[in-house]
Amino acid sequence: MKSIYFRNFIATAVMIGLCLLLVAGSIFSIGRGVVVEDYMRNMKNSATEVAHYAYAVAEEGTMDNWMLSMMLSSVAKATGNHVFLADSDGIVVVCCDDIPFCEHLGVVIPSSVKEAVQESGFYEGIITLTGVFDYERYAVAVPITGEERDNAVGFVVVSARMDSIFSSWRTFLIAMLVVLVIVFVAILAFAFAYSKRMAKPLDEIAEASRSFARGDFSVRVRQNTDSSDEVGTLIDSFNKMADSLENAEKRRSEFISNVSHELRTPMTTISGFADGILDGTIPKSEEEKYLRSIRDETRRLSRLVRNMLDISRTASTASDPTRRTDFDLTELVLQTLLSFENRATGKNLDVDPQLPENRLMVHADKDGITQVIYNLLDNAVKFARPGSCITLRLYKENQKAFFSVKDEGETIPPDDLPYIFDRFHKSDRSRSMDKEGVGLGLYLVKTIINSHDEDIAVKSADGVTEFVFSLPLSET
Repeated sequence: MKSIYFRNFIATAVMIGLCLLLVAGSIFSIGRGVVVEDYMRNMKNSATEVAHYAYAVAEEGTMDNWMLSMMLSSVAKATGNHVFLADSDGIVVVCCDDIPFCEHLGVVIPSSVKEAVQESGFYEGIITLTGVFDYERYAVAVPITGEERDNAVGFVVVSARMDSIFSSWRTFLIAMLVVLVIVFVAILAFAFAYSKRMAKPLDEIAEASRSFARGDFSVRVRQNTDSSDEVGTLIDSFNKMADSLENAEKRRSEFISNVSHELRTPMTTISGFADGILDGTIPKSEEEKYLRSIRDETRRLSRLVRNMLDISRTASTASDPTRRTDFDLTELVLQTLLSFENRATGKNLDVDPQLPENRLMVHADKDGITQVIYNLLDNAVKFARPGSCITLRLYKENQKAFFSVKDEGETIPPDDLPYIFDRFHKSDRSRSMDKEGVGLGLYLVKTIINSHDEDIAVKSADGVTEFVFSLPLSET
């Protein structure tokens, strides 16, 4: 199975290869034209210089003398080209070859060359020069004239083998191909190493995921890259998810342990008392008393199961957007507060409701928020010191509604605060908060608030504990 870094490497190699081929093709196409153009220009310059010298010699005598032959030989050796002179009739009269009796002398150049020079003053092209050469050559021809450029006394023809022109070009081309190959290999090596490095965090994430599947949530991916880039963000998010899964697994284990404990206690009591009645250990006179205990434990067991089901149902209904409506939070707080009037009076508690005079409309699940307010007020009444004050505050800030419940009583230990909303957390205050004594009240509160995409916070210091949650305001 191909790994992602290998696929990325192949894609990079193909892309780089295509780019280098495009560059090589462009260099070949453009460079070849430049080489030919430059070589032809040098040939034309050589022909022009020879024509000037030949004209000067012709004015003093004839062109078929040994000085012109030596000069053409020198030019041919210096440039690597073949040079000869033809008279006005196109007959070769002087050649650069060192042979005493050159085979080219007396040969007539093609009429197309002579006509082109006579008409335009210049000729260039690929010709065979029948009778002079047996293969095609690049040739340049210019007239031998004076400054007036008329009355040409002959022609200078400079030619070169085609492979001579491209010999330097081939050398350059080979060097270029070698460089391109080296660059290609170097880039591939870098791309392979970089792809491997980029895929390494993904391999570690995959390995960590397999560990999660085996139940080991302690594995974390090392952050070796910039945490601000996509891979770094992915690693950071994955590690946070791992933390969340590990905490969830711990809470699940604790939940199972706590539920087992909560169920075991009443079931043990019920079983023990029932066995005592059946085997006669408990006297007949005491049976009614123990039957009442069995009844109470059965009811407590029923309440525990019912409350756990209520949490699941309430969390599901609270997260349903179709159940959310606009209602006055101020009125809901007052209505809920009335149900605690007798209990607050029994403990001689003062209640300070700091509520707005006008309506404060919010958009939420009314039944769920009623349960939240009831649980928080029940918690405050239970733990408030007799004769103290409970402060309720409702206010609006940053386009949200905030509700605060503050009581004066025992301070919650700082170590307990981060876990105060967990199910069955081992804190007397959080466990006792639930009115049935099973420690699910604050967990239910946080579940309902979080289902509205809002949050609840708690702080406790110097005997004062405050719970604050937020709700979205109504848009109307």
